[in-house]
Amino acid sequence: MKVACVQLDIAFGKPKENFHNVEEKVRQAASLGAKIVVLPEMWNTGYDLTRLDEIADVEGQDTKKLFTELSKELSIYIIGGSVSTKKGNKFYNTMYVTNDYGDIIAEYNKAHLFKLMDEHLYLEEGNEKNLFTVDGTEMSGIICYDLRFPEWTRVHALNGAKVMFIPAQWPDKRIDHWKILLQARAIENQIFIVAVNRVGSDPNNFFNGNSMVIAPWGEILWTGGNEEAVQIVNINLTEVEEVRDRIPVFLDRREVLYN
Repeated sequence: MKVACVQLDIAFGKPKENFHNVEEKVRQAASLGAKIVVLPEMWNTGYDLTRLDEIADVEGQDTKKLFTELSKELSIYIIGGSVSTKKGNKFYNTMYVTNDYGDIIAEYNKAHLFKLMDEHLYLEEGNEKNLFTVDGTEMSGIICYDLRFPEWTRVHALNGAKVMFIPAQWPDKRIDHWKILLQARAIENQIFIVAVNRVGSDPNNFFNGNSMVIAPWGEILWTGGNEEAVQIVNINLTEVEEVRDRIPVFLDRREVLYN
């Protein structure tokens, strides 16, 4: 399965500019043969949180329109990273997923809000898992800071996920944590990890990409640089069962000890 990782330099607080860039990059990914296109976190506005009332996507309408039209036209799945959304009088960090017929098949609000970037002051927490099917294979998605909670990744793996997508805005000063945690989550859950980080900067942080695709045995299939990029990576889904047969971690769990 061909997966396209799209590293973006996000224009701070400029949705129109970002929507144009995303459409261009998604079309590029499709032209390269991608079946799944994966975007970074909060790509529509960046972390311009104080202006969300002006710039957040109301009910996700603009994002859903773009994704459904592109997915249908190009016959691709879009793992939409995440966007800032306004629902009623509340704001969320939301991931939308579309299938190759242009249907919305998943919607997820980030469960763990990152206080160091003031998310908790402006955004609401999500309370639902994020599981969906791509061509008959169970997959899942979480967002950035969610990565630091191994129990959240494990919940999705226990529910059948063989691939986990992780969009992020992970600053360069903690990029070593990003790399180690991603590899650990792949190994401990015996799943593919497809993690897409942004590049560029905002008023408070510098982001140096280092998006990664990691196989269930922990092998790093690709690491991105620090500039915008559209990278196709082939993943072989049969590897998940092969690794789980070699070391049957899930069969050897002792749940009685974990509460």
